[in-house]
Amino acid sequence: MRTILSGILAAGLLVSTAGSAFAQAVPVNPSPYDRAPWWMKESVITQTGFVFTEVPANRAYFSATFLTVAPTAEKAQAKAIEQTRGLNQALTKLGNDKVRVTTGFSMRALYEQYKDKNGNRIEDQRGDKIENYQVSLNINIEVRDVAVLERAYALVLAAAPTSSTPVNFSLQADNATNTWLYNEAIKDARVRAGNAATSAGGKLGGIKVIDPTGRACETDILARAPDGNGNPTTPQEVQFRNAEMAYAPPPPPAPVVAIAGAVGSAEYLEAKALQNPFIQTPPLQRLEAKACVVYGVQ
Repeated sequence: MRTILSGILAAGLLVSTAGSAFAQAVPVNPSPYDRAPWWMKESVITQTGFVFTEVPANRAYFSATFLTVAPTAEKAQAKAIEQTRGLNQALTKLGNDKVRVTTGFSMRALYEQYKDKNGNRIEDQRGDKIENYQVSLNINIEVRDVAVLERAYALVLAAAPTSSTPVNFSLQADNATNTWLYNEAIKDARVRAGNAATSAGGKLGGIKVIDPTGRACETDILARAPDGNGNPTTPQEVQFRNAEMAYAPPPPPAPVVAIAGAVGSAEYLEAKALQNPFIQTPPLQRLEAKACVVYGVQ
């Protein structure tokens, strides 16, 4: 009996010990504070460096639409292609690496129309009441070398499109520019941190962390983030902001002279474009970068 009782007591002791361990592993009232990162065990200063520059836009975009009408869909499509054949040839001469051209078609039927008793014009949308087909040929131009922008734009307008869009600009920064900006942001962080440490009566120490995401400089160790998971929003390392676009007024029309070549041909459009230049000046685009660096403080 004593042996059995001892076994029961031992089992009870084990259960009690296991329960105590479980209670310690899962606290009933977790602390509302986040655990400080390792580099906060020493005196540190977190500093974000900010830099910006303005660079001329290096991309341009615009489009044009050509509408053609013919009794059959095939004829309407062939008419649209023939109307833009010379334009495509002239744009190709500028270089595929400098000007990217994409085209798209859309088509709709034009039905016979009649007037109702109130005088309203109504289309008789029946398959046997189709009079013509209208083809819309859209040409989208992406200019990757702004040195040929004015010529490309003049060529498109020389082809007399039904409609066209204004030129939109954007900036695609290369890797060298992004790297230079980030390095400058790190330098700015050191200047700011050094000034702050000196103003506080200390001395800037060594580097603890260089964080490209910027989260180290936004860590909240006093309270959890609003979403409850302690993960602050990661800022973008480099942000682009389009500057206000300014368009120069069109120049006065050039005197009319005879143009050689068949109307609509590449040669005709090139000669016509030279007579009607359009000044397009790429605007400046703001390019920003920031970097987070954690320094020790002595």
